[in-house]
Amino acid sequence: MRLWYFAEMNFLIRRAEAADAASIACVHVESWKSTYAGIVPADFLASLRVEERTEAWREWIGHGNPFILIAEDNSGIFGFAGGGKLRGEIAGYDAELYALYLLPQHQRRGAGTRLVRALAKELKGQNFQSLAVWVLERNPSREFYARLGGIPIARQSIDIGGESFEEIAFGWPRLSDLA
Repeated sequence: MRLWYFAEMNFLIRRAEAADAASIACVHVESWKSTYAGIVPADFLASLRVEERTEAWREWIGHGNPFILIAEDNSGIFGFAGGGKLRGEIAGYDAELYALYLLPQHQRRGAGTRLVRALAKELKGQNFQSLAVWVLERNPSREFYARLGGIPIARQSIDIGGESFEEIAFGWPRLSDLA
């Protein structure tokens, strides 16, 4: 297992294990509730349950796909990134960042950038060449991907809680630019 330790920020990044599923689910649910409040339907956010997400994350970790990295410090897991083979098709792209979530108090401190770069290294090591990520157009953090060098490459509509939302795909044609 590869570990990355960032002394200047006092946290480490490592590959997720099955025992991490509940903590990842907590980060996932809390991040959705804080990031998407006022954007997606409130009843949908209220319906998100850590217990349900825990089972899903335990299963995903057990299958090894997606590839999941967690960020943790002395207080525990506070963020994660997951990725793997591109789901769907975007011409010229073969890998996808499926998820990047951090607890609100850990955002804008460099951990998200470190998680994306660490995931890019792992995906590059698995012979992927490029990376895409789908982001809700109204996500207040979407410019994070542009600051990392991602370029808008596609758009699509998705349904969340019975409402339609626009997503933008940001892409890195060369994974080595991130890794």
